Order: sequence, then C-alpha cells, then structure tokens
Amino acid sequence: MEGLNQKPVPEKQVPDKQGTDGMDKKAKDILFKTYWKSGWLDKPHTDAEDFAYAKSRGLMFDPVTISHDDCVGEIIALRESVHRDTVARAFLCSLSLRRLDWRSGIASYGIAGYIVPHIYTPAVSGYSRGADGTVEYTSCTCGVCRDLKYGIIGDELYKDADINVLNFERIKWGGVRHGELLYTWFDLCRFSREEIPEPSGSDRDIFREILKTIGTSGNGDYPGSLEKRLTAAVRSSQNERRILIEILACIGVLKPGSYERPMRGKDDWTFAGYWRGEDRYDEDAVETLFGRYL
Repeated sequence: MEGLNQKPVPEKQVPDKQGTDGMDKKAKDILFKTYWKSGWLDKPHTDAEDFAYAKSRGLMFDPVTISHDDCVGEIIALRESVHRDTVARAFLCSLSLRRLDWRSGIASYGIAGYIVPHIYTPAVSGYSRGADGTVEYTSCTCGVCRDLKYGIIGDELYKDADINVLNFERIKWGGVRHGELLYTWFDLCRFSREEIPEPSGSDRDIFREILKTIGTSGNGDYPGSLEKRLTAAVRSSQNERRILIEILACIGVLKPGSYERPMRGKDDWTFAGYWRGEDRYDEDAVETLFGRYL
C-alpha cells in the first residue's frame, strides 16, 4: 500500500528534533494530541498543517481502503519478508528504548503465522435489535479468520479506515488491537521498514528479569497479579505491562497449561486469560525466539 512502507522524508537538521526513542518529537506530539489528553478525546482532530508535517515524518497517514482479501494477501507476503530474528531483536530493544511500536511487531508476526490464504467468508457475529426485539441489523465477520487460533477479527472491507489511531496505540502502549486483521496488516507494514539494532546488555538484563519474575509466580496467580509484579522488572505503565503480558502470551512464552479454567470477575484478556502462575513460561518458546540473546 503506497505510503505505508515508505521512510519519512528527510528534512534539514533541527536541534533537539528527535526524542530519546528516535522519533520526530513534533510529529509524535501531533499524533498523540489528536487522540489523547489525560484520556481519550471525544472528537479527534488534527490541523491540516500539523497533519501534513506528521505525515511527512511517517507518523500519520491518509485514510486507507483495503479489502479483506487484499489484507490477507499482503499479511502473508509481509510475514515471509520479515525474519523471525528481526522481530525478536525489536522486542528486546523495546525494553530499554521504550519503542513500544517495535514491541508490537513480534505479536503481529506471530498472529500472521496463523493466517492462511483464503477469501472472505461471511459468518454472523452479532445482531442489533429494535425496541420491539426485532432484528434491525446483522453484523458479520470472516468465518475463516474467526476460526483461526485466537479468533482473528476480519471485516469484508475496510473503507476510509483511520489507521492513525492504530499508530497512536502501537506507539503509546504496544498496540491494543492484536488479533484484528487490519491492525496486523498495518503493524507489519510499518515494522517492515524499520532498521532494528542489536539488543544491548541492558535489554538482555531486563528480559532475564522479566523471565525471573514470571518464573517465581505463585501457583494460581492470574495475569493481573503478574502485571503488578512486573513493575520492578521493566520501566512501564500499567497498560504497557498488560500489553506486554498479552504479547508474551500471543507468541507462546506465556502458555496456559489448560484452557478449561475459570475466569475471575470481568476478564478482558485476549491471549493471556487462561495463564496461571504455575504455568511459568514456556522454555522452548523462549529458546526458539530469544535463545541466542540469553
């Protein structure tokens, strides 16, 4: 898709232009202020001049229209062009550099591995009823996507989709829509253009501390307990730690010993809901993805 895989247009050097995460500070600020001010904004808005600047720096984009079938085809092509070691390096580098968008890539890569070539196959996903109880609207999703592992959400057509909010979420938290077809496509499009360095000693130490924290979980601990305990392992907000846990579950590092477990209260975990402390972490998954760095 034109624009998504292009690198930002270079500009004349401006002092203090980049933040510590390597992103253009002004463009990132424009993106964030479009959607967030101590919470979600009810009516996102970006001035035309600001949008043009953020777009030139590769952080904002025009609305996108893409079909389910094209999305699937491009995801499969992107998956084959991105190396597993690259997403592993990016995940590790994200721990000290706080590049949450890099952290997101390994989850999208993992999800892409479950996607098989197919065309949109409609399946009813819900109903909207009127006051008298009659069905007024029936919503559908792709049945093939739905029946893949984790239940991927795939619409028939994404028309004028706002992908800037997806970019905001992946940069701020590491993505909150893992498992949605459009997000997987967008995330891999953006990730494929990144130049990922080698993880530092600090990155490796942080990851070892994360594994140690998981490995010392108490039997019966829920993901929420792990989130709190990870506070000491990695500099992060609560939402960042929740997404970190979801990503680790998505790539099989946090692997449930059973999917026949009860949920506690209001559960909103997508991938980690069935994990418990006694499951610790999957050593084979860690070795496969990160072994050369440990």
